[in-house]
Amino acid sequence: MRKIMRSVAVAAAVTLVAAGCADSGGGSGSGSGPIVVGSVNALSGAATFPEASAAAKAVFDAANASGGVNGRQIQYKALDDKGDPAAAATAAREVVGADNAVALVGSSSLIECEINNKYYEQQKILSISGIGVDPACFNSPNISPANVGPYHDMTLTLLYGSEVLKLDNICALLEIAGNTLPSYQAAIDEWTKITGKKLTYMDATVPYGGSDYTSYIVKARSAGCKSITVNPVEPDSIGQLKAAAAQGWNDVTWLLLTSVYSENYAKAVSNAGAGVYVPAEFYPFTDSASSQNKEWRELMTKNNIPLTSFSQGGYLAAKYFLQVIKGISGEINRESVTKALQEMQPISDPMVGTPYVFGKGKTHHDNTAGWPIKLTTGSNKWELAADDWLRIPKS
Repeated sequence: MRKIMRSVAVAAAVTLVAAGCADSGGGSGSGSGPIVVGSVNALSGAATFPEASAAAKAVFDAANASGGVNGRQIQYKALDDKGDPAAAATAAREVVGADNAVALVGSSSLIECEINNKYYEQQKILSISGIGVDPACFNSPNISPANVGPYHDMTLTLLYGSEVLKLDNICALLEIAGNTLPSYQAAIDEWTKITGKKLTYMDATVPYGGSDYTSYIVKARSAGCKSITVNPVEPDSIGQLKAAAAQGWNDVTWLLLTSVYSENYAKAVSNAGAGVYVPAEFYPFTDSASSQNKEWRELMTKNNIPLTSFSQGGYLAAKYFLQVIKGISGEINRESVTKALQEMQPISDPMVGTPYVFGKGKTHHDNTAGWPIKLTTGSNKWELAADDWLRIPKS
């Protein structure tokens, strides 16, 4: 992953040069032809997120089966960035420049926002990402993710730990790829601003894909940490929990992010210390009886799409998009879609704790709510840890 992210800066520079040579077509949309919608996703490579675009496609397929939008079909093109900066740039130019998409919907990638955000500005096209990951997803006027994102997620998990669980001596072990450290630091600073509290200890040198996390765990324990916040991928977190258990550190509380929220992770964790707590970015999908997720769950099951946070994000991105363009009078093209998204009214959905709106802002990081869930030692399953959304207070 580090190798991928180190390539981002170079590829971004190439992207800017290429953008200057690209045309700025108005997008598909006149007459009775299909409405082309695209997305750029990590469908292959080291880390993949196929569920988001698959979920968006399922939403569009269902809409097409019911007559489409004003009698026109949605033609959805989900392209693969392969976790490669050059491929991400090429994919965006294919769907935006060659295919004349009216918008991007449901994208999910580690790198594509960083690579393509300036190109989207130049082409005057907007993107409703299914899952925003890198900082550029939340700092661009042309990208507005459906999800909370890892940075607000970090603030939320710290707030739950200090204000609800009443934990003290909270520490951070951060896995930093590319230019993400300032964003994670800003998330921690936001927690400090709200609570007046500070971390006991922070180590931002923790590697992705480490073979042995023992030394990092030993140092955190020696620093007096009672709880730890981490931004890991699932295998790394499992390794960190195992390292703590091997040291006999069974009373540490883990304040993690939605990145570890899966049923496979729960099955793999036998010793969760004093508990793993996560603010789920969407209403918890493991609550199988929930009315909040009923329509999503039925559509995903019908289309054999995994029930994950990624598919929730792609599903919602497509739903938001459809609701907005159905209100467009006249031609549906890139210009009218952009105008409609920038002028849209907020859309509320029971699957999220914050209404969605694209708007005209220079940045888009407005989803600020998570639903607390927990994984306790020996349970091998996620449980609700609250009966309402946890929200970051407005400053």
